[in-house]
Amino acid sequence: MENLKTSTDTLFILLGAIMVLAMHAGFAFLELGTVRKKNQVNALVKILVDFSVSTIAYFFIGYTIAYGVNFFSAADKLAAESGYHLVKFFFLLTFAAAIPAIVSGGIAERAKFNTQLAATFLLVGFIYPFIEGISWNGNFGIQNWLEATFGAPFHDFAGSIVVHAVGGWIGLIAALMLGARRGRYSKEGGIAAHPPSSIPFLALGAWILTVGWFGFNVMSAQSIDKLSGLVAVNSLMAMAGGTIGALIAGRNDPGFVHNGPLAGLVAICAGSDLMHPLGALATGLVAGVLFVVMFTVTQNRWKIDDVLGVWPLHGLCGAWGGIAAGIFGLKAFGGLGGVSLLAQIAGSTLGIGLAVCGALIVYGGLKAAVGIRLDAEEEFMGADLSIHKISATSEKEVSW
Repeated sequence: MENLKTSTDTLFILLGAIMVLAMHAGFAFLELGTVRKKNQVNALVKILVDFSVSTIAYFFIGYTIAYGVNFFSAADKLAAESGYHLVKFFFLLTFAAAIPAIVSGGIAERAKFNTQLAATFLLVGFIYPFIEGISWNGNFGIQNWLEATFGAPFHDFAGSIVVHAVGGWIGLIAALMLGARRGRYSKEGGIAAHPPSSIPFLALGAWILTVGWFGFNVMSAQSIDKLSGLVAVNSLMAMAGGTIGALIAGRNDPGFVHNGPLAGLVAICAGSDLMHPLGALATGLVAGVLFVVMFTVTQNRWKIDDVLGVWPLHGLCGAWGGIAAGIFGLKAFGGLGGVSLLAQIAGSTLGIGLAVCGALIVYGGLKAAVGIRLDAEEEFMGADLSIHKISATSEKEVSW
């Protein structure tokens, strides 16, 4: 029976890893549908190569930093317990690789390709696992201190802060360091609209992410005996709430509508195992509205050219999710309890602070050393032709 349990756990977490791996196709198509046609190929290539670089960085460095585990053992030892610990690495890798996938959307259309791959290696190898280890492995005793101070540790079941807020705030710093796309904002205060190149591809990306998210959240239990239908239904309710909130606040705009479920799902990650479904619905509604309002403010008032809105979507909705877990997770609001609002605020603030510091180090260093932005001619041509030497629309290619 013990062998059966171990094998079942391995299959359970493997299915989760596969579902979250599939989410990276969602990241790719969401970006492809949002950017202009001259940058569509780059969106697809970037997400795939970023994932591969993330795998190397996390396998050799990041996983060891987070959990003190390495894979420099004989294969027979690695295959013990049905290879559960290898598959657990695979599952957690898909979370780690979400960091550069999130950042990618904020810096689209003007970032150097090879420099971003270097940033990916540094973020996944060193910055993200440092934060992950504090939150999910109790590194440095910070969780113990929070529990002693506030009566409960910081709770982030599936990564509202650890993955999404961290990725969103890193994306904000990277976008600020890059500056806006040329021609996006005029000196006179005008704003050049760059509408999505393909709503169908944008919608496809959103749907792939939405479906995969149930692996992201539910399989965060990491073993079959901890499986909870509450996580699944809370994710569903937050998804619906985020969609409706974005629909209303965004006045039927399809770009907002398809990002709405993502906003709700980002926010529910932290407390999906604690909340009542009505609390999850409220969390999603707030997140959907928050995304629309802050995307508009960021782009139009503050003139920050965050192409896919990764800061409002992941950074702010993730922060809201960390705090919401400390509200709707309380028994007074129908939750299971065992959580502290002050601990959630403190843990969320720490995670965001570390992400900002890490981003300043990584992107500041790369900008000073080699530069992080395409030159004016390359940006005008588009990343597809200037980097990959081919466009997404082959009928426009010159025929000799």
